[in-house]
Amino acid sequence: MKNMFPFSRYLVSFMLLVSLVGLCDGGAGIIEKKVDLRMTNDLGTGENINVHCKSKDDDLGAHLLTPGQYFEFRFRPNFWGTTLYFCRFWWGNESHWFDIYDQNRDTTRCDSKCWWMVGPVGPCLLDRNFGIYDLCQNWNDGKYNHAKYLEGSEN
Repeated sequence: MKNMFPFSRYLVSFMLLVSLVGLCDGGAGIIEKKVDLRMTNDLGTGENINVHCKSKDDDLGAHLLTPGQYFEFRFRPNFWGTTLYFCRFWWGNESHWFDIYDQNRDTTRCDSKCWWMVGPVGPCLLDRNFGIYDLCQNWNDGKYNHAKYLEGSEN
């Protein structure tokens, strides 16, 4: 009986460790799942686009994307629901910024896969229900903040 006590203590410790690893991987919902965020150059003009993304704590640096090329990174949203990544996009004579991930806005829209196509009037998020990039947003800087630009009108 004396030898049983160390075995049960190790067994309980092992089970606790396995449970904690599952929680840290986002398995139980207590700790958020990692988000895969991707931005693809979809200017449609053959131009390269520069992108520089940051959060309050992380600077992901500047990246040059050729047409159709993407920049991708992964992160774990925080427990408090306040994770925010913002990016500046520039090409030719254009420069815009956008909150590419806002935990309050995006948790239900893209869950763990937030993929964006970045076009001249703003980024469009992949609609995971339909598999198309139709959840379009205007730039945060307000240059194209009018519905007609998201409908494809040239006027």
